[in-house]
Amino acid sequence: MKPVTRIHSRTAVLADENIDTDRIIPARFLTTTTRDGLGRLCFHDWRYQADGSDNPAFPLNRPEAKGCAILVAGRNFGCGSSREHAPWALLDYGIQAVLCSEIADIFRSNALKNGLLAIMVSEAEHRWLLEHPGVELSIDVREQYVALPDGGRIAFQLEPFARHCLLEGVDQLGFLLQHDEAIAAFEARRGEAA
Repeated sequence: MKPVTRIHSRTAVLADENIDTDRIIPARFLTTTTRDGLGRLCFHDWRYQADGSDNPAFPLNRPEAKGCAILVAGRNFGCGSSREHAPWALLDYGIQAVLCSEIADIFRSNALKNGLLAIMVSEAEHRWLLEHPGVELSIDVREQYVALPDGGRIAFQLEPFARHCLLEGVDQLGFLLQHDEAIAAFEARRGEAA
């Protein structure tokens, strides 16, 4: 996992509410345990037409959404069943952060564990972001704010351990492996005491 310290991008808006994990990546694509290539499957049934061509009605297929790394999503994003494939697909697609007024807890946890920022904002801030697609934002993970074009800021909170892992570019296992020597020493001392 790469460290996530700052993200600067235009926003793409997907205003639909209750976008569940099956809409992010349909269950039939959950047969892989690798992340590579999942971006092409992201929003598959919404993004493509029956013949496999791009659906021109899908907001992320519009030219102005190309290259956007920040997704502003409708309320209750990531609801439904738990699957790590959803943040994997978004990351492989190029999305580095999702901003919304309500994000499903399990999705948010899976996202943060995999290096995808899932940031909850107030209803008023969310409404403004939905109404201004393509706005340029800067997200500072260390200081926990989103910088707006007018100089204003939206503060957000990350759980301290998740923030640490994002800044260091490690997942939970990577964090434990960083302490391998201390764990081994503890186990040795514990074995001697028994």
